[in-house]
Amino acid sequence: MSAKAKSKQVEKKEQPEKQSRLGLMTSWREIVREQKGLLAAMIGLMAMSLILLVIALVTLRPQTTVVITGYGDVYGELAGLTGGYRRESWLNMLAFPILALLFGVVHNFLAVRVYQKYGRDAALVLVVVTMLLVVATALVIFRLLGEG
Repeated sequence: MSAKAKSKQVEKKEQPEKQSRLGLMTSWREIVREQKGLLAAMIGLMAMSLILLVIALVTLRPQTTVVITGYGDVYGELAGLTGGYRRESWLNMLAFPILALLFGVVHNFLAVRVYQKYGRDAALVLVVVTMLLVVATALVIFRLLGEG
């Protein structure tokens, strides 16, 4: 074999292989078998997201044409309004169910990917931060409902 052919073989071996869906499933199985704390946190995140989804869907109020969809002091000052509450179509409240789905499904997949690349601790941090985001989103929903 020539030196050129040997160098091509070495280059092929040194190139990293792309992670496939199989790698994602392998990581998921590893989390289920070995990382019970991370698995419990991911299940907790999914449960919290489902609760947020139910709350968000129950509080949509499509029968009303205008609902309070946001709050911001800067917005209120710019618009010359007191309080800074934004009143818009109820369709804008669909952002909350979408966020619930995003937090529950996509962030759990992200946690598996982070576990693959950076390990258990980084994935656990992602899940805990997402749980805090779910709580903050629920608080925003309740605050907007209280003002409506």
